[in-house]
Amino acid sequence: TINEEMKIACVKAIAALAEAESSDVVAKAYSGEELRLGPDYVLPKPFDPRLITAVAPAVAQAAMESGVATRPIEDMDAYRDRLNTLVFKTGNIMQPVFAAAKKSRTKARLCYAEGEDERVLLAVQAVIDEGMARPTLIGRPSVIEKRIERLGLRLRAEEHFDLCNPEDDPRYESYWQSYHKVMERGGVSPDAARTIMRTNTTAIGAIMLRRGEVDGLICGTYGRYDFHLRYVLDVLGKQQGVSGVSALSVLILPKGAIFLCDTFVTANPSAEEISEMTQLAAKQIKRFGIEPKVALLSHSSFGSASTESALKMCHAVELLRQEAPDLEVEGEMQAEAALNPQHRDRIFPNSLLDGPANLLIMPNLDAANIAFELLKVLGDGLHVGPILLGSGRPAHIVTPSVTARGLINMSAFAAVDTVAAFGG
Repeated sequence: TINEEMKIACVKAIAALAEAESSDVVAKAYSGEELRLGPDYVLPKPFDPRLITAVAPAVAQAAMESGVATRPIEDMDAYRDRLNTLVFKTGNIMQPVFAAAKKSRTKARLCYAEGEDERVLLAVQAVIDEGMARPTLIGRPSVIEKRIERLGLRLRAEEHFDLCNPEDDPRYESYWQSYHKVMERGGVSPDAARTIMRTNTTAIGAIMLRRGEVDGLICGTYGRYDFHLRYVLDVLGKQQGVSGVSALSVLILPKGAIFLCDTFVTANPSAEEISEMTQLAAKQIKRFGIEPKVALLSHSSFGSASTESALKMCHAVELLRQEAPDLEVEGEMQAEAALNPQHRDRIFPNSLLDGPANLLIMPNLDAANIAFELLKVLGDGLHVGPILLGSGRPAHIVTPSVTARGLINMSAFAAVDTVAAFGG
């Protein structure tokens, strides 16, 4: 039964959503339209996914308060989380990560290197609303302010986020000196350091992270992945005891989520590097609340070929058996054997892998990136990541195709990385 209180709650929720900033989903669907409250925009667009996540809880709350609800919702936050998993394809798999980010005692200070990017600003609004982190934006204040106004966001500098203006920041002198100290034996002169600290926002963000002014870094909304990776590694280095970094990508497909590594970094990893990246990837997967099932892929299965790449993957399996005996891993094997347990049982009935693999480790960068792109396009996969594994401090490099929702996901990862690295 719908009563007056529920009708009023519904209207108020819809009105509040009309007054709020538009989401990237709506902006893409209605490209070219002015999506701000006014004569031509009074009601939210019908494809706005937030209609479900905003209106349904408001109506449910009104139903409980008016006594109409026969089954009151005990945990409204949990109810909203469930709605998010229905609305956003990434919601279900990301839920444990978001929960961990929100529950941390100390909110992470996250730096966004491309602070002028509209996708970043939309994501930052959500990060603040969800209470996940305290953002720091690198960019020109006047440009950021104009874009906030154009997007209809509720962001205010200093109150909601901190700013680093590369054109005029009081910390500039100490920044370029810090960068030069790190890179002076890498061929970087004082003049070059000054220029980089004026023009390269990824390098600026990395220096801020190294100096402890922020806890995590997100960059990469423009340009090549390896361009950003160079400055992240130059300034932040690698985790202690880790020989190299790698990138873990998640694809959410109709049949479920699949993890692929290394999709962006190492051209031709050795067996030792494959063992290391597999262990780092498995540790990251557990943060999703998922138990990793690892398949080391090749053109051969279980010793059917003796090519260099097949032998490398076979050796990597042996190393993993020694270094991570509790990890469920098998290989080397073809992709069909990894994903089809019935096929695998026919050709290798004594496999130590139970069920389909969810983490696919490739023999080289070509294989990993090609498989990733094919699955994403042909399988209509939704990408989460890439998640940078092995960096000295929490830093993630997204790709230029990233959406605002993708940046929100990576913000949650960075916040959780901060908790793991520094406690809290």
